[in-house]
Amino acid sequence: MKINILTLFPKMFDGFLSESIVARAIKFGAVEVNIIDIRDYCFDKHKQADDMPFGGGNGMVMKPEPLFLALENVSGKVIYTSPQGKTFNQEIAKELVKEEELTIIAGHYEGIDERVVENKVDMELSIGDFVLTGGEIPAMAVSDTIIRLLPDVIKKESYENDSFYNGLLDYPHYTRPAEYKGLKVPEVLLSGNHKKIDEWRLKESLRRTYLRRKELIENNQLEAVISMPSGVFKPYAGVSTGILIFTKTGNGGTDNVWFYDMTADGYSLDDKRNPVEENDIPDII
Repeated sequence: MKINILTLFPKMFDGFLSESIVARAIKFGAVEVNIIDIRDYCFDKHKQADDMPFGGGNGMVMKPEPLFLALENVSGKVIYTSPQGKTFNQEIAKELVKEEELTIIAGHYEGIDERVVENKVDMELSIGDFVLTGGEIPAMAVSDTIIRLLPDVIKKESYENDSFYNGLLDYPHYTRPAEYKGLKVPEVLLSGNHKKIDEWRLKESLRRTYLRRKELIENNQLEAVISMPSGVFKPYAGVSTGILIFTKTGNGGTDNVWFYDMTADGYSLDDKRNPVEENDIPDII
């Protein structure tokens, strides 16, 4: 995949490209990230990329000529980071990761000339209802979210358990020591009983979502939760999975929820996935 980012401040991306998961993804060739300095397409002696708005008003507007010229040298879907855009989320990221090439315009000042938006931009994206100095941080956020979904950048089971990937917030995480200053890790996580651990994680994920982001559940009617055991998706992923069945209502309506603890799907839960007699699927259906 190739991601092009048009910006007035290319040095802001130095750390983003040289550290952590993004740097590793670039190193082994999963993604190519090109930082394009918009001023390279400004041909006056002052390299001026902005000007005063027609009609008066505060602030400056990014000029159309440099952006049109820069966009002639890239391809793929063009995204403009803008407070007027659709709020970026995991579902949008899962769609964008299917693209071979993306170009992101990092807006600045009062924004970019509307002629660029109307004629060149395919999608406007916002990362929330707050004001930033420019579009560079949103461009990084969008890029980072997409890059970590690329094949082999991180383990598939890692991002499938992330908040929002399956529509819920993530469950709590703990590590050593098991007790610190009298604060203990939940006993179930120390039990070694993976079935109980999976159940606890699913319940905590549901609880967190309801308490912290109630609208994710209340905007839909939750009908059923099916807890599936670790191994169902082996050899591709070894994590447990919870299936949530919603009816899209726009105004909630959740009342009684049907829970089913699935323990078998007709195949062994190891990498071989050989047929076995135990199978809960007919009962679920």
